[in-house]
Amino acid sequence: MTESLAQRLRDPDTGTRQLAVMELEELDSSSALPLLLTAVEDSDALVRKLAVGFLEEAGDPSAIPAIIARLTDPDDDVRETASAALRDFRAEGDGVATHLLEAIARPEPEVRRSVIVGLRELRDPRATQPLIAALEDPVAAVRREAVITLAYLRDPESIEPLRRRLRDDDASVRRVAVGALNAWNGPALLPDFIESLRDDDWRVRAESAIVIGRAALSSAIPALREALGDAYWQVQKEAIVALGRLQASAAIPELIAFLKRPLSELRRTAAYALGDLRAAEARTALEALAGDPDIEVRKAAKRALEAIEKAYGPSEEPS
Repeated sequence: MTESLAQRLRDPDTGTRQLAVMELEELDSSSALPLLLTAVEDSDALVRKLAVGFLEEAGDPSAIPAIIARLTDPDDDVRETASAALRDFRAEGDGVATHLLEAIARPEPEVRRSVIVGLRELRDPRATQPLIAALEDPVAAVRREAVITLAYLRDPESIEPLRRRLRDDDASVRRVAVGALNAWNGPALLPDFIESLRDDDWRVRAESAIVIGRAALSSAIPALREALGDAYWQVQKEAIVALGRLQASAAIPELIAFLKRPLSELRRTAAYALGDLRAAEARTALEALAGDPDIEVRKAAKRALEAIEKAYGPSEEPS
């Protein structure tokens, strides 16, 4: 059967080769691999795409260079399939990481980006230094993926290089750098997060509010209260969530005011935050939301009132 498939993979008829490569899936990986490595160079895009997919399923690390080569394929589908194959490739041993690390400095940006993504789940400590070097890549998409992959590795050596990316020229890189630094939750990073809370890009500001809340950095409460006046509701929302997590009782009057905002997402988020704060002074405003047109707002208000009642009783004010 193997010889017959090999002949059909060399057939001048495209349809014959397409059918032949589909049948390779039925062979054991050791028999199929040499044929797939031939098919991945076929002149037909569908044959190449199928071959790449089957190479990933075979799980043989020796197929990695052939898949990497398809990252610069002229066909969009083949390139996307190759990129997904590197991301999802699973094999025993460190052979996969070795091949990816060898390709991390290739001249093609798409190759660099894709192999960095492929390294993500492998968590190979050998990747730390090449990834730190990739933080200086001239292409923002490569820097962004390097930041994310370093977050997976959690190597303390990457903290300072990641801090420098908080001032990257590209907003998407700055945003993921804020998220990556969340892995350390260090008070020493608080000034960086507060600075990011005032970034020119709202996505960076929103990410910083999220990180501050998760890291329980209560010293950032004044900056979060300032963020309640942000021009973007998405930033306001994350600041509200963070203030609730940080038990920022000083912000209760401001959060009560959000219960009357036109945007239901802000009303809902403020209600939950007031519940987190067990804000008894918010009872009347929360009760008024029983007739809110948005069911999720009504649910949030009900849960907040239940939390307050559990803390203080049906009508008692906090002492």
